[in-house]
Amino acid sequence: MYMPITLTGTGMLRTAFPGMKSVLSVHSGGKADHFVKDGDKIKFGHESLEVRTTPGHTDGCVSYVSHAHKMVFTGDALLIRACGRTDFQQGNPRTLYRSVWDKILSLPDDFIVYVGHNYNGILQTSIDEEKRLNPRLTKSEDEFVRIMENLHLDYPKQIDKALPANLNDGVI
Repeated sequence: MYMPITLTGTGMLRTAFPGMKSVLSVHSGGKADHFVKDGDKIKFGHESLEVRTTPGHTDGCVSYVSHAHKMVFTGDALLIRACGRTDFQQGNPRTLYRSVWDKILSLPDDFIVYVGHNYNGILQTSIDEEKRLNPRLTKSEDEFVRIMENLHLDYPKQIDKALPANLNDGVI
């Protein structure tokens, strides 16, 4: 999950946990210990996560699926009743729409979704809920593109510091 706000903490985590390893998409353009691509498996203990590339918010967005626990971690590709913005850092609304529908919303309806950001106090959603209730993704692809191209969001306050740090494995 290549995110300007969340991944920047990697540098601090490395200090606190010296054995920690960072993971990024091969498409991120950033520095990390390990790079993943679509279909890779990340194994830890008796668990594993399937990597699904979900570009559109950024080229390097990935989602992680636990089939055993029926859950997906979507970063900013899919948010609760929203999705990641597409107006900077390689964003593309058409690519995001296809990524979310092909790689995330194609999972079984009972899968639980954990997102990278939540602004409303809701901690999780489900594939079924997002298919039915997401005001952007319940639209056609062309309608989605129009919505995303007309959001006119403010430029993120810390983005000019966070992006270079992200590309350098969280080191400012």
